[in-house]
Amino acid sequence: MSNESPVPFSTTIYVRDHCLCLHVQRAARSLARLFDDALRPVALTNNQFSLMMALNRPSPVPMKPVAELLAMDQTTLTAALKVLQKRGLVIVEANPEDRRSRLLSLTVAGQELLAAAVPIWTETHAVLDRKLNDLSRLRQDLLAIS
Repeated sequence: MSNESPVPFSTTIYVRDHCLCLHVQRAARSLARLFDDALRPVALTNNQFSLMMALNRPSPVPMKPVAELLAMDQTTLTAALKVLQKRGLVIVEANPEDRRSRLLSLTVAGQELLAAAVPIWTETHAVLDRKLNDLSRLRQDLLAIS
């Protein structure tokens, strides 16, 4: 029995060095850890912060546009919302125009926590902005593939 793989190790090295998906995933995990650490004093994760930001609107929003904005399926969004609901930060209520759908909004406590988190996000992001080159191009490129 041979120990040789049908895929040469040189191919593994090539994929490691060239795979955009791998590099974006690694960068996303690093950024997530950075923001998770930064937001820890206000007891939020970066995902919770992003979700609460998506709900920071003048009126309640249906689940579908929030899920689309966050690139989540509705099941994952529902699970994320339950954690914030239990903490009294989010309201999930039936849509009076379509009882099958739900409307999402921040509670007053959610708005206050988000207000406390925004300066942390801003400061953390400013550090990144100073480290990275041509962020407008990076944002454009990321939007183009998302």
